[in-house]
Amino acid sequence: MTQTKNQHDYFGQLDGIRAIAVGLVLIDHWLAERNTLPLGSLGVAMFFVLSGFLIIRILMLGKEKDDAIGRSHWFTVKQFIVRRTIRIFPIYYLALFLLFIFDVPNIRATIGWSLLYSTNFYIAIYHKWIGVIDHLWSLAVEEQFYLFFPYLILFLPKKYFTKLFAGMIALSLGLRLLFFFLHADWTAQYVLMPTCLDSFGLGGVMAYLFTYKRDSIFKQLDKNSYLFLSFALYIGYIVALKMDVHHGFTYVVLDRLFGSILSFFLILRAVSGYGGIMKFCLENPVTTYIGRISYGLYLYHNFVYNFYHTNYPTHPTVRILHKLQQFAPSITHRFAFELLVYATLTVLVATLSWFLVEKPVNNLKKYFNY
Repeated sequence: MTQTKNQHDYFGQLDGIRAIAVGLVLIDHWLAERNTLPLGSLGVAMFFVLSGFLIIRILMLGKEKDDAIGRSHWFTVKQFIVRRTIRIFPIYYLALFLLFIFDVPNIRATIGWSLLYSTNFYIAIYHKWIGVIDHLWSLAVEEQFYLFFPYLILFLPKKYFTKLFAGMIALSLGLRLLFFFLHADWTAQYVLMPTCLDSFGLGGVMAYLFTYKRDSIFKQLDKNSYLFLSFALYIGYIVALKMDVHHGFTYVVLDRLFGSILSFFLILRAVSGYGGIMKFCLENPVTTYIGRISYGLYLYHNFVYNFYHTNYPTHPTVRILHKLQQFAPSITHRFAFELLVYATLTVLVATLSWFLVEKPVNNLKKYFNY
């Protein structure tokens, strides 16, 4: 089993999974009209399942330790909230501050929604996206999940965990079905936290199996055959999607479910530790680094470039691209080169963010261990 650092909460190959997930989102947003596959939604589902696994496992271990030493669960709640705040808030609010100062379109008009991690509510209520901060909806979903879920895991008896996760999956799927038959706008079914709970629920199932059933059910599921089957199911979903109308039943109801099932088995195998080519892909230094800075990559990538919102002559990235094209027109007037420029700039910004802000602030977490 590939685990380093803290045996409880670090799995070496999961940085590689983060790299895959953020890569899918970036490709989806940068390729825009050239891409017809739901790569972005698959990447987001992967992040949700991964968060479900890691967060719920941390809470399960905290609960076990509380019970073992007679400590109040409120201590673990406090530590969890502080550690999540240290990890998430600094660059999120720094980014909002800079966007507000430079008066980036739509920021000032929706700043209250962004500050309260509720851009997903804005999108669902008004049925429209918010420009370069469109992608903050998924961070809002995660934060809303963090607000209530620690109490369920810490104060609910362990014997109810499986029912809780099954209920989350059923509730999420049921809500998407209900919204679809009520002809609700597809954005509501896509961005609201309760309609994303099947992803977190599957992550919870994985956390439960790894923590309490590692040598039985988890071990049985840790096979390539299940991963291949989930991939085949996802391919079948893609075929069905192509046959359905735009934002029809297949997409708004089934997309997150099938993406989450594939993510479940992909992540489960990584938790145990892939061998061979997958081990190299997930553990090589480049992939590991991309995974480590994936939060910054996700947060900043739309500001660096977005086909729909930043594709205008005065945008800094477009100006840099045009300058490069003047020096080497035969090389630079190619979309592959443009993608390389977008990726390089995004990695550069995320790297500066990691070393100047995130890593130093994250070091404070050592004072708030469980």
